[in-house]
Amino acid sequence: MAEVTNELIYEVLKGMQTRLSNIEGGIVEVKTELRAVRGHMNAMQTDIANLYNSVDALGHRVERIERRLELTDTPAS
Repeated sequence: MAEVTNELIYEVLKGMQTRLSNIEGGIVEVKTELRAVRGHMNAMQTDIANLYNSVDALGHRVERIERRLELTDTPAS
């Protein structure tokens, strides 16, 4: 079996340090992309909320127009 020396351990640790550095860089990239996705998702949620508000306002306007033109069905009682 090969003898374990300080030099061998040092070389292995240097390799691990390089790999960990690469992993850290990858994590930074993933975090940046995740922030961008979150920003887009928040923008989409805001857009959807604005659309719901617009549709709701249009619904109220249609109801008001129907009442003024007396187009609403009277409930049968």
